[in-house]
Amino acid sequence: MPVGHKFLILGAANAAVAVILGAFAAHGLRGKLGERMLEVFHTGVEYHFYHALGLILVGVVVLTLGPLPWLRAAGWVMLAGILIFAGTLYGLALGGPGWLGAITPLGGTAFILSWILFALAVWRAP
Repeated sequence: MPVGHKFLILGAANAAVAVILGAFAAHGLRGKLGERMLEVFHTGVEYHFYHALGLILVGVVVLTLGPLPWLRAAGWVMLAGILIFAGTLYGLALGGPGWLGAITPLGGTAFILSWILFALAVWRAP
């Protein structure tokens, strides 16, 4: 399967998961978690959804410009950011160990790096 299609599918799947988790938080966790942990969960959902759309953008640009190395790297790093950043916030909010909070910034760093890679890919595109 072409990498552009992979990123489109991964982006759409992640968008669906973000919506599901947002609904779960709004309807299933309200009253079960404190306000602070609901906010943490919501932050995870928000960044998860933004970067799901980012994956879709990467997929569209791959289909337009081709599977440039910087562009492929941007997509995979963005996916890693979703898993690390949103995943650790979900874990913290649901009662996971506190050390997850030390890992969360690695996911944020992956988000930043993915957007820099995306910009480099477009800048260097033929």
